[in-house]
Amino acid sequence: MQAPDFRHVESWIFDLDNTLYPAASDLFAQIDARMAAYVARELKLDPVDAGRLQKAYYRDHGTTLNGLMKLHDVDPEPYLAEVHDIDLSVLTPDPGLNDAITALPGRKFVFTNGCRNYAGRVLERLGLSDIADEVFDIRTTDFCPKPDPAAYDAVVAKAAIAPRRAAMFEDLARNLVPAHALGMTTVWIDNGSAWSRQGPEHPVAEKRHIDYTTSDLARFLKDIRT
Repeated sequence: MQAPDFRHVESWIFDLDNTLYPAASDLFAQIDARMAAYVARELKLDPVDAGRLQKAYYRDHGTTLNGLMKLHDVDPEPYLAEVHDIDLSVLTPDPGLNDAITALPGRKFVFTNGCRNYAGRVLERLGLSDIADEVFDIRTTDFCPKPDPAAYDAVVAKAAIAPRRAAMFEDLARNLVPAHALGMTTVWIDNGSAWSRQGPEHPVAEKRHIDYTTSDLARFLKDIRT
C-alpha cells in the first residue's frame, strides 16, 4: 500500500491535548475538576450543581469559559491560570514525535482551545518546545473556541495559511469538520475515547470529514510522503 501523500502540505496544525501526548495521561481529569471547583466558588454553587452547569456551558458555548464570560462576565485570565495549574508529571518526553514533527517541511503550529502558558508547559515537559513556529490559543481567536468556524478563520488569517496546503491533526473528530470545510487535509487521532469521537451535541464528524486516521501520530508522520 502506498504511503499517504502529504507532498502538498506546507502548514502543519496540531491540536495539543490528547493529540501530542497519550489520552491515557488523563490531564483533562485534573482540568475538569479545577473547572468545576472554579464554577462552584464563583457562582456559589454546591459541587454537584457546579459540575452539571460546567458541562452545560461546554455543550452550549463550546467551552466552560465561554459560557462564564457570556453569562457571568467572568475575567478569563484568572480562570485560565487556575484551571490549567495542574500536575504534568504524568507526561514523559517523546523524542520520536519530536523527530517526526521536526522533519516535516514547512511551518508547524499548535492550535488549542486552552491557554498558551499551559501549552508551553506541556510542550516543554514532552520535549517538544521547539516544534511550533507559533502556538494559537483561546486568546488568538478572541475566546471563540473550536469547532466554531470563526476560530479557524482567525488562525488562517493570522498565520496566512493556505487551507488547501495545510493539514490538521486532532483527537476530537468534531473539530475536523470546519477544517475539512476549509479544504485542509484532516487527520483524526483515534485514542479510543468515546468523548473524542464527537462530544455532546456538536457537529457530527462523518467519514467524509476525515482523510486519515491514526492511533500513533509519530509513526504516521514518519510513514507519510512529504
